[in-house]
Amino acid sequence: METPQILKLQPNPNIPEFGPGDTVRVNFRIREGDRVRVQAFQGVVISRQNGSGPSANFCVRRIAGGGIGVEKIFPLYSPLIDSLEVTRRGSVRRAKLYYLRGLQGRAARIKERTRPRNTRPEETMVVVEPEPVVEPVEEIIVDDAAVDEVEAEAAVAEVEAAEAEEVAVEAVEEEAPVAEVEDAPEATAEEESVAEAPAEEASAEESGESSGEETSEEGEAENPEANR
Repeated sequence: METPQILKLQPNPNIPEFGPGDTVRVNFRIREGDRVRVQAFQGVVISRQNGSGPSANFCVRRIAGGGIGVEKIFPLYSPLIDSLEVTRRGSVRRAKLYYLRGLQGRAARIKERTRPRNTRPEETMVVVEPEPVVEPVEEIIVDDAAVDEVEAEAAVAEVEAAEAEEVAVEAVEEEAPVAEVEDAPEATAEEESVAEAPAEEASAEESGESSGEETSEEGEAENPEANR
C-alpha cells in the first residue's frame, strides 16, 4: 500500500502558492527542551522537488555574513512550518536555480516579476449556434417561348390601352365645340333681349315727349286770348 493511501495530506493554509525564484520568509518552529520558539529563515527558493506528494519539499538559499551561502530544505507538508510569506516574486525560466551557487553580488540577483505566475488567458466560451435548416427549393423550369408570348401579349395590351385613351381624348375634344355652339344661340338671345330693353325705353321716352308737346300746342290753340 502506498503512502498517500495511508496518510491523508492536509495542506497548510498558511502556505501560499510560490515557485522557484521567489523570495520567501519561512517561520519554522524549533523545539528546545520544553520550550518552542519560531525562527525565521528568509532566502530565494532555488528548487521544488517531488511535486505535491507527501515527500514534497523546497530548498531556500540565502547569503549569510561574509558572503557565505546557506541552504535549507523544508518539507512542504511539515507541521512544524508555522507560516510562509512571499516577499518578492522572481522572473526565471528554470525550475532548478543551482547556478546561483557560483554567483555573488549583483550577478546573483533575480529580476522581479510583475505578472502572477502561471497566468493563462481567460477561456472564452464559444457558443455554437445550430445551423439553420435549409429547405430544398424546387427548381422551376421556365420556357422561353412562353415568356416571349406573355411579353408580346403585355405589349399588345399596352398599345390597345394607349389607342383607347387617344380615342377617348378625341371624342371629348369633338363634343366640346358642339356644346359651345348650342350655348351660343341662348347667349345671343339674351344679348338681344338686353339690347331691346334700352331701345323700348328710349322709344317710350320719345313718345312721352311728343305727346307732351302736342298737348301743349293744343292748349295754346284753345286759349290764344289768354296768352295775349
